[in-house]
Amino acid sequence: MELNDIYDKDRNLTGRLHRRNTRWGPGEYGLVVCVWVYDGKGKLLLTRRARGKSFAGTWENSGGAAKAGETSLQAVVRELYEETGIRAPAEEFEFLSSARDHHFFYDHYCLKADVPIKDISLLPGETDGVKWVTFQQVHEMIAQQRICKIIAKQFLEAEPELLKRQTAQE
Repeated sequence: MELNDIYDKDRNLTGRLHRRNTRWGPGEYGLVVCVWVYDGKGKLLLTRRARGKSFAGTWENSGGAAKAGETSLQAVVRELYEETGIRAPAEEFEFLSSARDHHFFYDHYCLKADVPIKDISLLPGETDGVKWVTFQQVHEMIAQQRICKIIAKQFLEAEPELLKRQTAQE
């Protein structure tokens, strides 16, 4: 049973815990982290959601819910490792932005890591595909609805910052 910390609307910890896959109460918020992995050569790493998951078969960046007691940075390090096998120290992750919706705070990060596909290990039940794609390919995948709407929205918001990092590497 996975537990998550409950935050208030101002992102203060309430001291209460939420059980995963149960409804959030009014004024309760969880923390979700996302990371855009880029190679410094113009490509982003995407994984495909496995069968049985919501939005199965769609492509996304790595991420997930912070567990109770985890900071945002601890959660993003763990989620990337769990979903891809990529191990990176916390100080290599760059914070991009934070947003809030009805029941979640979303922290967005990026990480430069040029990892060969053969070195990526997918988490069964979570992901069943992985690939490096260009920014143009991401736009095409969004148009084809191969990336779910929330991830597409997050990509479009992060794209200017991600492009700056890509071009800074050239």
